[in-house]
Amino acid sequence: MRSPRLHGRVAAAVLATCGVVPSARSQLPAQWADLVMTVRPYINTAEGISWHSSGEHMLVHASLDGEAGLWTVSQRDGTPQRLARRIGAVPFLMRQHHRWSPDGEHVAFVSDKGSRTGQPDVWVWSARNGIQRQVTHVGARIGGLSWSPDGRSLAIASAQYGDMDIVVINVQSGVARRVTDSERYETAPVWLPDGSGIVYMAFDQRWVNREYSVVRPDGGGRRVIVADTGLFDYNAGTSPNVGSPQLSPDGALLLFLSWRSGHLNYWRVPLAGGEPVALAAAAFDQSNARWSPDGRTVLYVENHDGTLDLRAVPRNGGTVRVLVAPDLGVVRAPEWSPDGRMIGFFLETPTSVADLYALEVLTGTRKRLTRADADDIVASRLVRPVKLRYTSKGDSISAYVYLPKQQTSVPPPLIVFAHGGPTSQYLDSFEMQMQYFVGLGYAVVAPNFRGSSGYGKRFTELNDGCWAHCDLEDLIAGAREVGRRGWADTTRVGITGTSHGGLLSMAAATFADGFFRAAIPHGGTADRIYYYQTQELRHVKQIENELGPFAGNEAKYRYVSPFYWVSQVDTPIFVVWGEGRWPGSQNSRRFVDELERQYKPHSWKVYQGEMYYVSGRENTKQMLLDMTAFFTQHLSGTR
Repeated sequence: MRSPRLHGRVAAAVLATCGVVPSARSQLPAQWADLVMTVRPYINTAEGISWHSSGEHMLVHASLDGEAGLWTVSQRDGTPQRLARRIGAVPFLMRQHHRWSPDGEHVAFVSDKGSRTGQPDVWVWSARNGIQRQVTHVGARIGGLSWSPDGRSLAIASAQYGDMDIVVINVQSGVARRVTDSERYETAPVWLPDGSGIVYMAFDQRWVNREYSVVRPDGGGRRVIVADTGLFDYNAGTSPNVGSPQLSPDGALLLFLSWRSGHLNYWRVPLAGGEPVALAAAAFDQSNARWSPDGRTVLYVENHDGTLDLRAVPRNGGTVRVLVAPDLGVVRAPEWSPDGRMIGFFLETPTSVADLYALEVLTGTRKRLTRADADDIVASRLVRPVKLRYTSKGDSISAYVYLPKQQTSVPPPLIVFAHGGPTSQYLDSFEMQMQYFVGLGYAVVAPNFRGSSGYGKRFTELNDGCWAHCDLEDLIAGAREVGRRGWADTTRVGITGTSHGGLLSMAAATFADGFFRAAIPHGGTADRIYYYQTQELRHVKQIENELGPFAGNEAKYRYVSPFYWVSQVDTPIFVVWGEGRWPGSQNSRRFVDELERQYKPHSWKVYQGEMYYVSGRENTKQMLLDMTAFFTQHLSGTR
C-alpha cells in the first residue's frame, strides 16, 4: 500500500537532466516541488481506525491513486482491499465518521455524496452485496456516529432542528427519533454497552462548560453524570476536540478530558455519578483514550513537547506503561482489536507521513502494515529537525529548527513558520512546506508560541487578548535565537503561515518594525471585527472566548487587526488565498485593497477551485513556486 510517487531513479534522472545537484541552493524549485509533494499523506488519520468484529482487518479512510474511499487493511500482512468508492466529502474536522457494525456486516459512514445542499448524511455499506444506501436525509451538520449494541440503530448528533441534538436512526427504515431538544449543543453520542441509554455531551452557549449526561433511547430519563468547566472546545458544534465520552465495557465508568489539573488529563467517574478521579495524572496533555475490551486497561496518547507516545494504565490507576515511544514522532488514533490482543495505530515522523501499525500486546511486537516511504533521492534530502528552547518575555518557548543539509560558510536566510489556531501546535509530524524550503537551502524555524496547545492551560491562555502582538514577539525571539547560534542570517528573515499563521504574517509586516524582509500570509484574517461579523459560529465562539464578547471589547478587536494599522506596514507582503466561501476570502481581499489604497509594497494571488486555504495538488505546487519567487526576490543579498 504505497502512495503514488516518482521512482527514485526517475527522480534522479529528472534532476540530472536539469543540471541540478541535489540539496544545493541552485535546485530548480519546480523539480523539487514535484519530488517533495510525492511524500503525501494517503490515510486520513483524523477519521481514525475501526476494527472488524473478526479482528482480521482494520477499516481506514484512504486515498490511493487519487481516489478517496474506505479500505480494509489486513492486520497479518497489510493487504489492502477497497470497500467503497466515491464516498464523497465528510464534515470539516469530523472524526471517526466510519464505523463497522457490531456484527461486521455493515459500515456506517458520513458523506455529502449526492447532496444538493452540500451537507452530509449517513450512509450504510453492506458487506454482503457492496451496496451503499443512504439512511438519513438531514440536510444539516452531523456530528458523531455510534452503533447500538444490537446493530439496529445509529445515534448521531444532528443540526436539523437548529441546534445539535441527539437523534436515533433506525438503520433499516431510516425513521429518526429526536432524543434531546434543548437549545444547547448536544453531541458525541455513545451507546451504553447494554443498549439501555446513550451518553452524550451538552455544551453551554459559550462552548466552555459542558455536562456529560445519559438519556434513554426514547428520550426519557435524562440524567447528568458529571459537569466540567473552563475548557473551550472549538468544534463543540460538530465533533468536539475533547473527543467522545469513553465508557468502560461494563458501563460502570466514564472517562473525560479536563483542565482540572492544569493540563488536559483524563478523569474517571462512576456512571452513577460521584467525584471524578484522575486516571494517570501528569504535567502533560493527554488524548485518544480507549478502554480495552475486558475493561481492565486504558490506552491513551501523551504529548511531550510535540512527541506523542502511546501509553497504558490500569482501570483504577497505577503504573503507567509506555507501549510506543518514538524518539521523534507522533502516535495517532490507537484502537484495540475486539479480542484485546492487538492495538492498531498510526505513526508519523518529520521525515515520513503516517503509516498504519499493529502492536501485539503480550509480546510488544510492532508490525508496520502500510508503507508510504519517500523515494531514496527524496528521503536523502528530507531533514530531521532539532528542537530548540528559548525564552521570550519570561516564558519558555519550544520550536522546531530545520537546517539545510549542505552547509556553506555563509549562513542561509531564515523563514519563520507560524501555525494556525492559535490554539494548535507544531508536532513531530511531516511538514511538506518546511521540507520544501529547507531543501532549497533556507533555514526554517517553527515556534510553538504563547497560546499554543500541548503545554497546559496557563500557556494556552497566554495570548488571549494580545493576538498578533505577544505571539509575534515569540516568533521574533525564536528567529533571533537561531541567528545567535549562527544557524541563519537574521538580516534576511521571511515569515509565512496559514489561518492564524496568516494573521501573524500580516502582523509581521505591520508591527515588527522592519525585522522581517518578506511576509506571505496564506488565508489570513486581517480584520477581526469583519471576521466576527461574517464568520461561521465556531469562529465566533473562539474569538469571544479569547478576546471577550465584541460588545465592550471593540478596541481589543481592533488592536489585534493589522487591517486598521496598514499605515505602519514596512515590509513587502504577498497575500495568497483560495477562492471559496468559508471562512471568507473577502478578509484577505479587503486587506489587499487597503494596502493598495495606502501605497504599501504588496502583491497578491487567488487560487481558483479551492476553499479559503489552498490544498489541491496543482495549486499547492504553484503556490510554492510563487512563494519561492517572492522570498528569492526579497531575501537574497544584503539589505
